[in-house]
Amino acid sequence: MPYSWSSPQNASEQTLELWPHQSLPPRGMAAFVLATFTLITIPLFGLLGTALLWALLPFLLIAVGGIWFALHRSHQDRSTLETLTIGSDQTVLHRTNPRAKDQHWDSNTYWVTVELHQKDGPVPNYVTLKGNGREVEIGAFLSEEERQQLFEELTSAFSSARAAR
Repeated sequence: MPYSWSSPQNASEQTLELWPHQSLPPRGMAAFVLATFTLITIPLFGLLGTALLWALLPFLLIAVGGIWFALHRSHQDRSTLETLTIGSDQTVLHRTNPRAKDQHWDSNTYWVTVELHQKDGPVPNYVTLKGNGREVEIGAFLSEEERQQLFEELTSAFSSARAAR
């Protein structure tokens, strides 16, 4: 699961951290780009010593550069981090974005409601927190099943936080 509770469910303050899937580590990205470069240059060996080699080489390098850029951008996007802290009085959601300003939301824990929008959200099983006059999404980068499980865990966490009050 790309999220974890850093404190037990019955603690007075619970912290949940969520992050996108990390399917390709930086070392794997380097290996993929190197393999792509190697496979793209194999057809060029027959063109060694010809002017056609120099005509094709820039396009092949642009293709490899484009692959590297896309994978690097994807790696940056995976640095998104959402931290939800559920206290007995206050709930705080902090989202660290890779290329934008950080986002912050807080509300009184007693009034926070967790909602699961099964069909009317931008993705199936869209999970939101509502409180303090705002509704914010949480875990939009998770899979459909993970959002369903997150909804159940958040509902349980807020119930226990209200009971401890």
